Parts: sequence; C-alpha cells; structure tokens
Amino acid sequence: MIYEKTSINGVYNISIEKKEDDRGFFGRIIDVKEFEKRGIKSQYVQSSISKSLKKGTFRGIHFQINPNAESKLIRCIRGKAYTIIIDMRPTSPTFGKYDGCEISADNYIMRNIPEGCANGTQILEDDSDLLYLTTGHYSPRSERGVKWNDPFFQIKLPLKITQISKKDKSWKPFNPKNPFV
Repeated sequence: MIYEKTSINGVYNISIEKKEDDRGFFGRIIDVKEFEKRGIKSQYVQSSISKSLKKGTFRGIHFQINPNAESKLIRCIRGKAYTIIIDMRPTSPTFGKYDGCEISADNYIMRNIPEGCANGTQILEDDSDLLYLTTGHYSPRSERGVKWNDPFFQIKLPLKITQISKKDKSWKPFNPKNPFV
C-alpha cells in the first residue's frame, strides 16, 4: 500500500500498490499493522454506502463528537468524487485547515478521516457510489457539521453545487473558539 501524507495532520491518501500481470492486478486495501504504524484506527464497526445520481451533488461536511467520535475510511467504488477533510481538533497544528482530493473508481485512492476531522464530498460524475467504513456507530446527538461555504474555511469546490440536503444548508457559522456547538 502507498501512503501519501496530506496537508492535514494524521490524514493520508492511501493507494493500492498493484501487483500486475496479464490478468490485471492484485493489491491490499486494508492492512491493520500498516495502519497502526501511521496511527490510523481500523477497528471498523459499521460500513455504509452512498449513491449520488447527479454530478455536482454535495454531501457533508459532517463529524461526530465524543463519546461517539469516529474515524472513517472512504473509497469511491463507482464514478468520481472530490473529498474534503477539515481538521476540527483544536489542539492539532492543522486545526481549521482543509484538504481536498479527487477519488474515483479508477484511481483506487482511499482517504482516512481521523476522529475529530470532518468530511464532505462533491460528486464529479453522475451515478457515483462511495463506500464508508467507520470505527463508531452513527449517533444523531453527536453529529456536528459546517457549511461548505463557511468563510472561515474558504473551501474551493471543483463544481457548482447542484443538489444539497436541507440539513447541510442549515449548519451554523463556524466558531473556532467553540467548534463543537
């Protein structure tokens, strides 16, 4: 597996190290020992899939607070998406920063999202599917979020948003002095 550090402390883009021959290729997508060396939690308890029908759809930006904080591993299994990870950890050297990366069914890149980081996704192709592995169970009471256009983060999306949920439009402005409101 190939681990590329991102601009966010503790976040990696993880690619398959392909062993190719005339049949195609073989590669690992999860290796607990390698994850542990990099501080990536991998005791996954839940797996989810999202299907987005339209290019430009935006999902997120969400995270969960304690006692239900969770790490995630996200991979695009059909189509193409642009993922955003924001460091919401007040004691982190990259607090308040975001990192964006294109993931697709063709590039096989996965992104780990540590506890305390938020993630959002913009769909870049019609009929795209994302697979999520999480180390915690979803808890509506612990869910928090920020708007994609909050001026604090200055996020630049590749496309105009065509669809977004009512919930994702309604997050309050981010307050760095109290990020978990």
